[in-house]
Amino acid sequence: MMHMTGIQWSAWALLLWSQQLTASTLLDCRDDQGSLSRCTSISQEKLLDRVIHHAELIYRVSEELCSLFEELFIPFPFRLQSNQAAYACITRALPIPSSKSEIQQISDKWLLHSVLMLVQSWIEPLAYLQMTMERYDHASDMLLNKTKWVSEKLSSLEQGVVVLIKKMLDESTLSTVQSDQGTVQNDVQPEVLESVLRDYSLLTCFKKDAHKMETFLKLLKCRQTDKYNCA
Repeated sequence: MMHMTGIQWSAWALLLWSQQLTASTLLDCRDDQGSLSRCTSISQEKLLDRVIHHAELIYRVSEELCSLFEELFIPFPFRLQSNQAAYACITRALPIPSSKSEIQQISDKWLLHSVLMLVQSWIEPLAYLQMTMERYDHASDMLLNKTKWVSEKLSSLEQGVVVLIKKMLDESTLSTVQSDQGTVQNDVQPEVLESVLRDYSLLTCFKKDAHKMETFLKLLKCRQTDKYNCA
């Protein structure tokens, strides 16, 4: 039996991963003219299912990203401590419910707007992170491709949530929520380890927020079907 080399195995894994995600990606709102007609033309229930599935994929890949980044760049002692003490998450100032009781008490409207705030707050930082990763000397193709995928698919999730808000809440216009804490400072030039830990913190924060997006959307789905049993 022929054994694959490490390079061959990595290339095969990358191809398989790309094919799986391509086949699983169901949320593509923009048509050739740039409008969101591909999502506006489907039912609210079907759109919510697609948005949830898209959020699930983003969270899953964010977990894989964190693991890959740890293996490649984070010295083991630094994995045993919480980096959040030194690097506060960029979405900390957003009015997003955090406790279980708060989440269960907020309205469907605020669930959706919370998801939208989280998505929009991460689009720019992830685009920046994608550029940063490309400058790493030993970044694998898997790491770079997953970072690019998450950055691109977050924009698709934003489009789906925007259309969902219009369908469910009958809101024709939406304001983009900006957060000063969500701005990435590109002019800072820290030491190498400092920079790596900052990017690691960014990834771990995004993973947590991606899980929030998925949780909020699933709670919303539950409320549509079984309003009184969505613990």
